[in-house]
Amino acid sequence: MSDRSHLFSLRAGHALREVLAEGYSLNKLGKDLLAGITVGIIAIPLAMALAIASGVAPQYGLYTAIIAGFVIALTGGSRYSISGPTAAFVVILYPVALKYGLSGLLIATVLSGVLLLVMAAMRLGRLIEYIPESVTLGFTGGIAVVIATLQVKDFFGLPIQTMPEHFVDKLLLLGQMLPQLSWPSLLVAAVTLAVMLLWPRLKTFIPAHLPALFIGTLLALVLLGVGAELDTIGSRFSYTTPDGASGSGIPPYLPYFDWPWLRPGPDGELLGFSWQLVKDLLAAAFAMAMLGAIESLLCAVVLDGMSGRRHSANSELFGQGLGNIITPFFGGITATAALARSSANFKAGAQSPVAAMVHALVLLLGLMLLAPVLSYVPMAALASLLIIVAWNMSEAPKAVHLLKTAPRSDIWVFITCFSLTVLFDMVIAITAGILLAALLFVKEIAEMSKVTDISHNRKQVEQPIPSGWQVLKISGPLFFAAADRIFADIARLSDHSRGLVLYMDGVPLLDAGGLAALNKLINKCHKSKTQLIIADLQFQPLKTLAKAGVKPVPGQLSFYPTLREALETLYQQAAATEDQDG
Repeated sequence: MSDRSHLFSLRAGHALREVLAEGYSLNKLGKDLLAGITVGIIAIPLAMALAIASGVAPQYGLYTAIIAGFVIALTGGSRYSISGPTAAFVVILYPVALKYGLSGLLIATVLSGVLLLVMAAMRLGRLIEYIPESVTLGFTGGIAVVIATLQVKDFFGLPIQTMPEHFVDKLLLLGQMLPQLSWPSLLVAAVTLAVMLLWPRLKTFIPAHLPALFIGTLLALVLLGVGAELDTIGSRFSYTTPDGASGSGIPPYLPYFDWPWLRPGPDGELLGFSWQLVKDLLAAAFAMAMLGAIESLLCAVVLDGMSGRRHSANSELFGQGLGNIITPFFGGITATAALARSSANFKAGAQSPVAAMVHALVLLLGLMLLAPVLSYVPMAALASLLIIVAWNMSEAPKAVHLLKTAPRSDIWVFITCFSLTVLFDMVIAITAGILLAALLFVKEIAEMSKVTDISHNRKQVEQPIPSGWQVLKISGPLFFAAADRIFADIARLSDHSRGLVLYMDGVPLLDAGGLAALNKLINKCHKSKTQLIIADLQFQPLKTLAKAGVKPVPGQLSFYPTLREALETLYQQAAATEDQDG
């Protein structure tokens, strides 16, 4: 399939269909099985940790990775992407879960899936190309700060039941409660963090967070054995079985179908379904859809660079949308492609989306077999894991490089996005960042448009021009932000000139604003009896003038295909005038 068809194609299961069309062998199946098992093991603790960070019980993160991971791989457009809960969503999901409970979060996820399907149907899969790097680095850096801040409570074992919604209030509360830190929690968190930082030096194929969590859990069990107080998944979370019995930790049951609005709401009460609730959740759903699109397409682009393959952007949006519609009916929260897990999947030898489906089945098996064991994982160890996840997603080296080397406008966009993400929310940050980036870009492009007097430039004007005439070269696009300034400068010259030659071979664009400004100049020249000659128009400006009905006016306005022809005509007119005067 051509590059162009990849850009605009939309079909369910594009990636899987492409692989099957190429031929799928037992050898490829074996590689997919190995890659899927590897990334499935990696994903178990991450899915739990990200669910907890999003404000819900850990099993809902596993449900997300199982259902969404399978559905999106089956129906999406990227061969190697692994979908599930991601750190980027925490900043959006946590406030929703805090205010509306699990039920509201699931309803918002369904709405975000619908919006993703609409984006796919509208062929908006290439939207990632229109988001500047300064915007993406700004909001991902801000999200990283928010995630890390949310982990301080469990890292130090602070006795805080609920974190405030606003960032400044979070910092004030953490500062007030810091003297009440739990030394056992801090010890477990510090050891887990140290293992994660030091383990990569061994250069083994085992990812650092697995041994780190294992060692952190062993240390927690020792501390609990000697009477220390320590928060674990089992002590923090509980569930109720279908027969009414209660249990602690993670329920060892398969995800089951239920209407999202019948799941627990805030304080365990049912929200019910209403259009008012849909309206209230629409802004959060839009943020989820936008972030899901950005994350999944960024991930696919990175994987394309690693593999040399091409993803179908619109098909990937379709898969993400379908996955986020189906998953909440089985208790799963918002999902998108996860870059770290997807990269691990490719590096483990994945050949097709089958690897992602195997990863989902491994998570399902882990839920059934390891639920009792996972209850012993300490919250402090998971906090350390998420702090490393936050650091990795922040892309701090890239941000520092941008601050050192980028133009001032990009730096301001980065600072704006970062600050608004931390202090307010990601929707405001991305909206403001894109608008600011667009305005600054327009300003820079407008400043590139200029007018230069080349009357005495013998490389372009070989002979002296007649007295009272000027040859002006216009360079750059004549659009709404630049045209008024350019033509106003020219208009001032028309008061003292017999005629003006506008050399416009460097003008690639003339928009409605530029056309209006040019018409003002033509009228001004008519009133001041200044002749206007326009030479060497490019195709787009010529087409715009023709469509607007701008035509030559004898003795007032004329057009020539080249500057040479315009000047020859001017010289002939001057010679004829001299003969008449003589």
